[in-house]
Amino acid sequence: MLPFKLIYHERYDLNLGAHVFASQKYRLVRETLLREKLAEDGDFVAPEPAPDADVLRVHSQEWVRKLKSGKLSLTELMRLEIPYSVETIEAFWCAAGGTTLAGQQALADGFAVNIGGGFHHAFPEHGEGFCAIHDVAIAIRRLQFDNAVATAMVVDTDVHQGNGTAEIFGGDGDVFTLSIHQENNYPYPKMASNIDLHLPDGIGDADYLAILEKHLIQAFHDFHPDVLFYVGGADPYMEDQLGGLRLTIEGLQRRDRLVFEHARRLKVPVAVTLAGGYARRVEDTVRIHVNTILAARDSAARNSAAVRS
Repeated sequence: MLPFKLIYHERYDLNLGAHVFASQKYRLVRETLLREKLAEDGDFVAPEPAPDADVLRVHSQEWVRKLKSGKLSLTELMRLEIPYSVETIEAFWCAAGGTTLAGQQALADGFAVNIGGGFHHAFPEHGEGFCAIHDVAIAIRRLQFDNAVATAMVVDTDVHQGNGTAEIFGGDGDVFTLSIHQENNYPYPKMASNIDLHLPDGIGDADYLAILEKHLIQAFHDFHPDVLFYVGGADPYMEDQLGGLRLTIEGLQRRDRLVFEHARRLKVPVAVTLAGGYARRVEDTVRIHVNTILAARDSAARNSAAVRS
């Protein structure tokens, strides 16, 4: 049994059909963990959909109304880049509830993983780039509303900049945002995070990890959060269809370990969301996400061993 909870709901699949965003990956991650005996049924917890009151802490009433009623304009639909359906919107609400639960569980156990979420391109009044609502922002605002945390950090390692995250928390001294991403890639224009690491095309494991570690050290020197939300993208992978970086599967797992070790060294709880991943082989995306969970498991085990000693 894992030392933390995995948050999963069967409705996480956005049911997009033949789309570059293979949202069946969430189910496949769960099935892989069980098949390979890396997790047990008891490790999984199903979330409730986020209450509208939580969503409205981040998004406008008008945007929520449009999503729930299907009254999106052609421009709004084109910006989302996914087909609209009631089931898809329910999936986003479930993912937001899952990330909130992951934050709550992380505060209790040190780690938690939402096998979903990471929809970092959603803005308060519109969605874009496969993202309708911003689950991480919703979770942070709910934890702050509950007085469970005062401060939070978002470390985003998706190949695409977390522009919605930067916009939502811009000027908010209680939330620190770091995004490491490919510069010559979506979105255009990019918003300003606290730390933006704009990487050149084709960067590989060693250079990527050195840049990330240097700025993680800086981020934790400048800001000590009550909780870290880690947006773990699989799309810096060398075989990703929507990325242009050259990280290996092994390098991506080293990336995850690096983030987790810096957070746990400072005793910061970590809530993980599994963000973008569009590999030519969906099995590669699934393996990268599974490895993120294993990196969290190993970091939690090392932390427990250090406490015992």
